Amino acid sequence: MTEDSRAVGAPTLEDVAKAAGVSRATVSRVINGVRNVDPVIQAAVRDAVAVTGYTPNRAARSLVTRKADSIALVVSGAGDDPPPVAATAGGGGDDGSREGAGFGGGVGSFMTDVFADPFFGRVVTGVVNFLRPRGIHPVLMFAETSRARDEAVSYLRQGSADGALVVSTHAEDPLPALITDAGLPAVLYARPARPVRISYVDLAHQDGARLAAEHLLARGCRRIVTIAGPLDVPAGQDRLAGFRDTMARQGHPYVPVAEGQFTEESGESAMERLLAEHPDLDGVFAANDLMAVGACRVLRELGRRVPEDVAVIGFDDSRAAASCRPPLTTVRQPVEDMAAEMARLLLDRLARPERPVTSVIFEPTLILRASA
Repeated sequence: MTEDSRAVGAPTLEDVAKAAGVSRATVSRVINGVRNVDPVIQAAVRDAVAVTGYTPNRAARSLVTRKADSIALVVSGAGDDPPPVAATAGGGGDDGSREGAGFGGGVGSFMTDVFADPFFGRVVTGVVNFLRPRGIHPVLMFAETSRARDEAVSYLRQGSADGALVVSTHAEDPLPALITDAGLPAVLYARPARPVRISYVDLAHQDGARLAAEHLLARGCRRIVTIAGPLDVPAGQDRLAGFRDTMARQGHPYVPVAEGQFTEESGESAMERLLAEHPDLDGVFAANDLMAVGACRVLRELGRRVPEDVAVIGFDDSRAAASCRPPLTTVRQPVEDMAAEMARLLLDRLARPERPVTSVIFEPTLILRASA
């Protein structure tokens, strides 16, 4: 196979070389990313590629560069291999993964819930928009069981992808450590719950919760409660800690808390509990938008007006925030930008393997809408 084995009439390396006024070997070096080529010549070759419409043969190029020109986007949980189908009939098997990040109930449920969660769609958008112009293709993988995690690591070891972008749905997920122990390049979305030598992007969650607390207090709310995220997840811990700390600094040492699971249903249940225990509450901070949507539904059903009777603030600025009635005031997490940065960090790592691992922390912003 050669780099220009292609359909008859398609532009070849010779066509590009002729248009650029250089040798075929020089064109091949530029296309394959060899660094010691004069920048002026590189520019001439790229212009010639654009003019001729030449497209490199990806399979042949990978033989030369030993690169797959693809990145694995791995959505990972912490479950074990599911029991046989007969054992789960009628009840659904528990794969051990985080139910409130929406993942409990077997392999099929895991994938279904991933696609249903707006967060993951935003991650994919950010990754694809960054990689596509660079000619790199993301490969979506699910690693919700021990077997699937082994397959993901094997896939990377074999060079089927140049590296991995990992989005974990569970604090106890072993995949980041498995990948780093294997010496494979990877970047993680969100700080790992346990120390792992891996680069990651994350949000300043405590600062975001501070923005929510300050806004509720500035509105005049004084009987404020919070629906926390799962407290075995760093983001859930940090958002609760930031909210409590800010409230305490403003003279409110006690904030009633109900733990949710980052789902609408858990937001509804938490809101019902908080209302039963604190019927005079006038402000709610929910640690994500889906739980805030559930809280608003319960408040509306029980005759509480939002925001006149109870102000509600969410977190993430997802599609759920804009579609909520009333539209949610929320703390924005720039997921698309964070996903793109995750991809950038990985490409930088691939280009310069000697670079140490790093972290990039994004700043949250408060998005004002009608709910608070």
